[in-house]
Amino acid sequence: MTRAAVLGAGAWGTTFAAVLADAGSDVTLWGRDPRAVAQVRDERRNDRALAGLELPAGIHATTDPAEALADADIVAVAVPAQSVRAIVAGMGSLVPSGAVVTSLMKGIELGTHQRMSQVLGEVWGVEDQRLTVVSGPNLAKEIASKQPTATVIAGVNPAATELVAASTASSYFRPYTNSDLVGVELSGAYKNVIAVSVGIADGMGFGHNTTATVITRGLAEITRLGLALGASPETFSGLAGMGDLIATCASPLSRNHTLGSAIGRGAALQDAIESTGGTAEGVKTSQSIQELAREQGVDVPICDAVVAMIHDGAPKEAVLNALVSRPRKAEGQ
Repeated sequence: MTRAAVLGAGAWGTTFAAVLADAGSDVTLWGRDPRAVAQVRDERRNDRALAGLELPAGIHATTDPAEALADADIVAVAVPAQSVRAIVAGMGSLVPSGAVVTSLMKGIELGTHQRMSQVLGEVWGVEDQRLTVVSGPNLAKEIASKQPTATVIAGVNPAATELVAASTASSYFRPYTNSDLVGVELSGAYKNVIAVSVGIADGMGFGHNTTATVITRGLAEITRLGLALGASPETFSGLAGMGDLIATCASPLSRNHTLGSAIGRGAALQDAIESTGGTAEGVKTSQSIQELAREQGVDVPICDAVVAMIHDGAPKEAVLNALVSRPRKAEGQ
């Protein structure tokens, strides 16, 4: 039986622990909140993250990282992207030397512009062959409700990605493997920025035509930057690209869409952040992606508009102006 440790008892970490347990893995969930951990352990619930949902039997929960990581074959990390370095820095010596490390996070680190797998590899001294990523249309509450979904397990080592895939596959969770770490991680991070912009348009009262325009032009931005970074073009039309983008931009369960919608209705940024009930990664990731794009000489008008509006005080109309005021050209150029 595969032994798995999941670090982070928020919605996605708790859900992924449930996915592993339903697939037959032996799972320990680590969290910093003693109340949430006690509820998972004693009541098979995590009302703070997944209100009203019962978790499968077989998930042990602890606040002790040494207990969580002991003898783990898979170590999955689901903490806020911009805080991961500080949260997990002291755990490196506890990670078993042969464990596959799996990032469940979707972000680009501010300052370093590193993807989350790169941050984990650097902080823990884990070689690329042991690093994997889970991405795709992964709305936690839907998966925790056992609604059918597919996802992507990405990594450069087929044995590592297959271990994670085999340890998560179930009647409702269908993992595919992919060797394109760059494209999968960039898509997962960037789609949050596009979801903020879609939410802004929705909050301003625009309809499906506008939404479809922002999503498709957003995918063009993600693809341009991904190709400049060496990603595979096929990734962006798959689950980690278009699949995750559709789910995050269209769903009211998306924190990034919720935040953007509040801003589109006129809310201040801090009020919009509070309305999400959690971490909307697109807020800070928009800055790191903009900086990364400038390093690569890639044009990212929607990301630029989100940064200008959220961080620089530009009016909410900036997102729409970023689309309609662009020079006319042939699609695909």
